[in-house]
Amino acid sequence: MAADTVMKDGNGLTAPTRKPESRTDMQPFAENLRHWRSARRLSQLALAGDAGISSRHLAFLETGRAGPSRSMVLRLAEALSLPRNDTNTMLRAAGFADHFPVLALDTDEMAEVRRAMDWTISRHAPYPALVMDRLWRITAVNTTAHSLFAPLGFGVGASLLDAMSGPVSPATFVENWGEVAHHTLHRLRMESARAGGIPELDRAAAHLAQDKHLLALKQQPTDRAVIPTIYRAGDLRLALFSTYAQFGTAEEVALADMKIELMFPADQASENLLRNLAKRP
Repeated sequence: MAADTVMKDGNGLTAPTRKPESRTDMQPFAENLRHWRSARRLSQLALAGDAGISSRHLAFLETGRAGPSRSMVLRLAEALSLPRNDTNTMLRAAGFADHFPVLALDTDEMAEVRRAMDWTISRHAPYPALVMDRLWRITAVNTTAHSLFAPLGFGVGASLLDAMSGPVSPATFVENWGEVAHHTLHRLRMESARAGGIPELDRAAAHLAQDKHLLALKQQPTDRAVIPTIYRAGDLRLALFSTYAQFGTAEEVALADMKIELMFPADQASENLLRNLAKRP
C-alpha cells in the first residue's frame, strides 16, 4: 500500500492524498523530468551531479521505477533552473502540493508589489514605461506610455504577441521594423527556451520568422550601442530604446515572470519631444 501524505489546498486546508509509488502513477513526474532534462540539454550524469544524487537513482526517477520525495523534486527543480510555475507543476506531477504561491495582483498580499510597480513606472515619466506579464500582455502603463501607445491600441490588457501577428503590420508605425523584428524574434525564442517552451511565444516566433521585413533585412556590422525602436506617425518621429527590470527575489508564480519595460530617448529630438509632451495639460 502507498503511504498517505498531506497536501495543502489553496485555502491552507489540509487533506490526505496518496503519494504515488507505482511505475504507472509516477509516469507524469518521470515524463516531466525527462522533458526538462532534454530542454536543458543535460545528460543524466550531468544532472545527477548538479543535483547531488547518483545517476542510477536519476535513471530510476526518469523511468518511474522510483518515486521522489518532495525535497528531491525541489532539488531537481533547482538543478534544472525551473521557473516557479514549472516547479509547482513538477511537484503536482509527483503528488505534492505547490511550493510557490499563486496570488492575484489585486490581493492584499500583493499591495506592496503593486506600489513598487506604480512607483517605478510613474517616476520614469516623462519617459514611457509599462509592465508586461509572461505572455507579453500589458498590465500597467504610465501616463506617457498611455498618451503615446493607446492610439496604436497598446493599452492595459493588450497583447504585444497579438500585435505582431495581427492584420496590421507593426511596420506601419515602426520605421525600422526589420531590425526590431530581428531582436524581438531573438527575445521570444530565448524566453521560451529558458522556460522550457511557452507555446504562445513559440507561435509568435514562428509567425515573426516569416515576416517579410525581417527576411529582407541585411545584417551589417554596427557601431551602435543599442538598436532603438523608431516610431513614426506623419511628421512625428520618436526613437526609443528599452531596459527591463524584474523582481529578483519574487516567489509568487506570475510575479517572477513579470517585466517592467523602461523606455529612454535614443536621440535629442526624441528627448525634446517627450519633455514637450509632458508639459501639455
